[in-house]
Amino acid sequence: MAKIGVLQMTSGIDPAVNAATLVSAIAEAAGAGVSMLFTPEMSGLIDRDRSRAAASIVAEADDPVLAAVRGAAAEGGLWVHLGSLAVRRPDGKFANRGFVIDPMGAVRARYDKLHLFDVDLPSGESWRESSAYVGGDTAVVIDTPAGKLGTSICYDLRFTDLYRALSDAGATILSVPAAFTQPTGAAHWHVLLRARAIEAGAFVVAAAQTGVHADGRETYGHSLVVDPWGDVLLDMGEAAGLAFAKIDLARVDQVRSRIPVIAHRRTIPPVSTVA
Repeated sequence: MAKIGVLQMTSGIDPAVNAATLVSAIAEAAGAGVSMLFTPEMSGLIDRDRSRAAASIVAEADDPVLAAVRGAAAEGGLWVHLGSLAVRRPDGKFANRGFVIDPMGAVRARYDKLHLFDVDLPSGESWRESSAYVGGDTAVVIDTPAGKLGTSICYDLRFTDLYRALSDAGATILSVPAAFTQPTGAAHWHVLLRARAIEAGAFVVAAAQTGVHADGRETYGHSLVVDPWGDVLLDMGEAAGLAFAKIDLARVDQVRSRIPVIAHRRTIPPVSTVA
C-alpha cells in the first residue's frame, strides 16, 4: 500500500512563484508520509504569450524549477513525478518534458510528450503546440513506490495505443499530468481517464492545472485518481491544493484476474475494406 500525493496548481507566468508552490507542496507531502507526489503538466510555467515565455524556457541543466524540485525531493526523502516543464532543446526548439525524481533528488526518467495539441475548439480557442514544441519519440515505464509507472502528458490521453504499449511493458499505474481546457475537460476528462484505467487494468493518476491563469487561459482542474476497476478514488474539484490517496497494487492483480484483457490482447490483423 503506497500513499501518494496529488498537487493541483494554477501555474502562472513566473517560474520562481511556481517553484515556491512546488517546494512547499513537496515539504507538506513529505510531512504527511507520502512516498510519491504527482504534479501537473507545465508545473513551472504557463504562458500563452510565446515570445514572453521564451525568456523563461531554458535547457534542462539550467532550469531553476527542476533544480528546486530536485532539492526539495532530496530534503523530503520522497519521489516526485514532476508532470512536465517546458525545456529548451539543443536545437533551440522546446520540449514538453516530464521528470521522475527519486528521494535522492536524482532524475530517474524523462518523458517528452508524444502527441502535440493542435486543435481549433468550438469555443473559438485555437492551440498550435507544434509551432513551438517538438514531440517525443519514446514511451517510458519506471519502477516507483507506487508501482511500475507509465508516463504520458495531457493530450496523450486520447491515444489508446500509448497506454496499451505502457501496460504491455508492465505498467500498473499510469500518470497523466494535464492542463485540460474547460470545454474539453467538461466533455471528456472523466470518461477518458476512467476508460484508460479500465482497459489497462491499472491505476491512473492525473494531476491537473485548474482555474484562471495569469496569461488568461482557464483550465478544468478535477485532478483524479482512478483504480483499475474504473472507480474514482479522488476528485479534487476546482480548487488548487494538495490531496492524498492510497494505491493498493493488489487491486491490479484482482482486476486483471477478474477480466484478463491484457492476457487476451491480440495483434490486430490488417483491416479489410469492403466497398
